[in-house]
Amino acid sequence: QVQLVESGGGLVQSGGSLRLSCAASGFTFNNYAVSWHRQAPGKERELVAISSTTGASTVFPDSVKGRFTISRDNAKNMVYLEMNSLKPEDTAVYYCNARRSLPRNNYWGQGTQVTVSS
Repeated sequence: QVQLVESGGGLVQSGGSLRLSCAASGFTFNNYAVSWHRQAPGKERELVAISSTTGASTVFPDSVKGRFTISRDNAKNMVYLEMNSLKPEDTAVYYCNARRSLPRNNYWGQGTQVTVSS
């Protein structure tokens, strides 16, 4: 059974830090690119970080560049999102995703809430 389980969300003050974790199981994790996305109330889901299968390549949108870091541990089937200098606009539900192109598979976690107070 494929699972992506996020943890580490919570309430933090503006300027603070959080580390999200995502535990993967039920598939060959190191064959998949992984990413974090977020969705705030009334807004579309947006990508905040993506990592290649080995972790050697990462991409971030300008909104989080320099503040967020994505990493993965293929030996433990884990993905992490380190978030620093958090802002109230970072408040959202954060989702872990694993994706493979050939053959095509796309998995999502259930999400974890991050709330940044001003």
